[in-house]
Amino acid sequence: MNRTRAFFLFVLVAVAGLSLLVALPYSQYILFGVLLAYVLRPLHRRLTPRFGPRIAAGTLILATVFTVLLPVFVLLSVVLGQALSLLAAVRNGELDYDLVEDAIREYIGVSVDVRDVVRSLTLDVRAVLFDNALDVFGGLSNATVGLAVLLFVLYYLLKDGHRLLAWLRTSMPLPRDVQDELLETLDRLMWAVLVGNVLVAVVQGVLTGIGFAIVGLPSVLFWTVMTTALSLLPLIGASIVWFPAGVYLLVTGDIVAGGFILVYGSLIVSLSDNYLRPLIGGHEARLNPGLFIVGIFGGIGAFGVVGLFYGPIVLGALKGLVDIYSDVGDRLVPADASGVTAPAGATDATDVADATDATDTTDTTDGPTDSE
Repeated sequence: MNRTRAFFLFVLVAVAGLSLLVALPYSQYILFGVLLAYVLRPLHRRLTPRFGPRIAAGTLILATVFTVLLPVFVLLSVVLGQALSLLAAVRNGELDYDLVEDAIREYIGVSVDVRDVVRSLTLDVRAVLFDNALDVFGGLSNATVGLAVLLFVLYYLLKDGHRLLAWLRTSMPLPRDVQDELLETLDRLMWAVLVGNVLVAVVQGVLTGIGFAIVGLPSVLFWTVMTTALSLLPLIGASIVWFPAGVYLLVTGDIVAGGFILVYGSLIVSLSDNYLRPLIGGHEARLNPGLFIVGIFGGIGAFGVVGLFYGPIVLGALKGLVDIYSDVGDRLVPADASGVTAPAGATDATDVADATDATDTTDTTDGPTDSE
């Protein structure tokens, strides 16, 4: 490697590192923008011939805001109202604390003042919110900027995504068929992960809400939304909601309703998590269910909330790369300094030199001479 090339590579790595530092503060918004662009790309492709890429991208973003974000805000406002009413009921002692205390004393053997515990938790939450008010407002401003970044990323990925993909294809030193297979693997992974996470979470939330409505629990919409959000965490997400609810009904004397919720949650709600998520996501992605679940938890630790989607994608991409290399690895042979590609099976410099000599002989034999 000559000095000029080494210096260029050093500058390239330095600038790439600085670019990564610039993008890291809003990496989750950028990654979410990539997911949304992937979902909306087929619609954008259909609208572009009629309206052009810019108007099509802007229309899809506006439609996403009005059909997704606004209903979500309305839903969250209703959920917040139900949460506040539930908190007020807890603070006013409308829950039967005596039965809960008696049950804890009978089955665990410990005396607990549930009223004091609830009161202290309520005060602690209020104190934390008050003491960290500036952090909350700072987080809101950061979220506003992040949403703006997400919308810009989404717009330009929709408008110029095909150019970015063409540039990546040109820059990758891989055969065309290998690039096609790699992109097909990533496409299958992203679609399966989106379906496997979001669809199963919605199914679990709706099923939990139906069960709560059957037994007459209050704030059904609130618990449905909470279960949907928590169900993005596999295996244990929904059980955080329905299991305490069932236990509470049991200790308060409603044996039928409590038993129904526990059985319903174990057989119906948990079934959708333990089986639908790996079957839908793992089968379509051709990824082992265990590896799929490891990717979800590992992705959360590595990337945050967006890791729910990107964790399985990363592990699936690794598996896909290994599979592709095992199939076509013999053709991925670099050229030597003279520009001659070593044949498949070449293992040392002698084989490369033989290929070079053969090329030179062919050029001398077949090429035109001065005498001609």
